[in-house]
Amino acid sequence: MRKPGLGDLIGMVIIATIAAVLLVLVSPNLSRLFTGFSRIEDVPASEVKTRLSGLQVRGWVDAPDYNRAEFGEAWADEDFNGCDTRNDVLARDMASLEFLDAPHNCVVQSGVLRDPYTSHVIQFERGADTSAVVQIDHVVALANAWYSGAWQWDRPTRQRFANDHRNLLAVSGDANQDKGHLSADQWLPENKDYHCAFVARQVWVKSKWGLSVTEAERQAMINVLAKCPVIEIGR
Repeated sequence: MRKPGLGDLIGMVIIATIAAVLLVLVSPNLSRLFTGFSRIEDVPASEVKTRLSGLQVRGWVDAPDYNRAEFGEAWADEDFNGCDTRNDVLARDMASLEFLDAPHNCVVQSGVLRDPYTSHVIQFERGADTSAVVQIDHVVALANAWYSGAWQWDRPTRQRFANDHRNLLAVSGDANQDKGHLSADQWLPENKDYHCAFVARQVWVKSKWGLSVTEAERQAMINVLAKCPVIEIGR
């Protein structure tokens, strides 16, 4: 019997490749499994679905480079309650709170956080070496917001966005650093039970502020939300 030559082997590879492609094309289930894509119609009817449908999908953006300073003062007291935004969010998201004896009694000294991103319980103690264990995350990252349209805003508007409580969560410092500026197609929380609320909050924030999404980002949002029987925007 003749041994297969190089030409035979190449032909076999080509045939196997064509067969695999045809198998995916003729099987809707396999095709969906292969792509991982859902449709907007698969998302349960809700305000989140309506807002997601209304998000503008952008392509390449000719925007200046992102600079954190363009979002103004970090943790500014935009609601004029006498407390900075960081302490407002710590007080909202943690339990067993203790405050420093400071003006307005709003500087959080200690507390307990059940981190939504990891589901871990974290003991927080204010201090130079301990405060960073709990950080405040911009759910829609500032860099993401910048390229989604915020680069066109004036600085006061960007500062209000950076201090919008609905876009802020107290979370594990490690998880916050891991997320960084990434969007929903690039990062989701370790805690899978929080995926629905996380993406719903991103959709709500982007809709409220008129921010766009990339096609990949929008598709990732659809994929998550299509699996959510009840969609809650969250705190």
